[in-house]
Amino acid sequence: MGPDAADIAAPDKRTDRFAPLSAQHMAVGDSHEIYVETVGRTDGIPAVYLHGGPGSGCQPDHRRLFDPSRFHAVLFDQRGAGRSRPKGLREANTLPHLIADMEVIRENLGFDKWLIVGGSWGATLALAYAQAHPQRVSGIVLRATFLGTRAELEGSFLQNLPLFYPDLYEDFLGLLLPEERAHPLDVYWRRILDPDPAIHGPASRAWHDTERILSEHKPSKRRLDIAAVNNDARGLPSTPFMEAHYFQNDCFMAPGQLLANAGKLSGVRGIVVQGRYDFLCPPSTAQALLKVWPDATLRMVEAAGHSLYDPGVRDAVIAAIEDISRP
Repeated sequence: MGPDAADIAAPDKRTDRFAPLSAQHMAVGDSHEIYVETVGRTDGIPAVYLHGGPGSGCQPDHRRLFDPSRFHAVLFDQRGAGRSRPKGLREANTLPHLIADMEVIRENLGFDKWLIVGGSWGATLALAYAQAHPQRVSGIVLRATFLGTRAELEGSFLQNLPLFYPDLYEDFLGLLLPEERAHPLDVYWRRILDPDPAIHGPASRAWHDTERILSEHKPSKRRLDIAAVNNDARGLPSTPFMEAHYFQNDCFMAPGQLLANAGKLSGVRGIVVQGRYDFLCPPSTAQALLKVWPDATLRMVEAAGHSLYDPGVRDAVIAAIEDISRP
């Protein structure tokens, strides 16, 4: 979950230490070629970073989460996202496909095991991959735990949104017809995936802008700019289309799958970083996961919401990566 990472990423202050060791497009079948880059040292600790969305893509600053003197880190844009090709392709784009792509990458790089790092939707993918291939995981660092359930999405947009941003909620519903407002999530996803630009344009921009406000602890705006939502010259955000595709399909998981299969994580150490005021992925979700994953610990960031760039969150993720990679 979350808006396009490029919209909220911190300024790129990378040095040559964080320049990619390699960058390539890797064919994974079904007409998809995923963008894969590595950073750090070739004999370092293997690690992989999983971006959010689904549909956002990795950013240069994500390389800086990994100490290049210690790690051999992999960053890749998931199918249809970022620099992967074809951009936006939703065919043959499901959670099992993404898990299989990770195995292609791991085998291509010759890693026996790797540290999995992911936030929001990246946390969903991290847990699903680790449950499918626990023997390939040396540890897990999560930020903003999202379990990919309909209940979580309803909690964010139908409970937290009207509770904390009632005017924004009215804006969000105001773009729908009165008879559509009883089931707004389904209507938004259907509109976003409609081939007509006059329908998917305003819906995708409204979804993106609402989600962005919910993702930040201190957002700069607290209402939808209706003129901007309807402005075709603004262009289209990427993430709402992939999100609608996944969310319409329950993220291609069985109900409650990640909690039900948490026993497969037995013996896999984890650290969960959580913003106290995360309206998209609240602390209750992390707590539910920790109850069934005793090998994981929680690190709460008190004055933060969902974003990696809320105060203290990024530093907490870096510290968690460092700590879990040590014996």
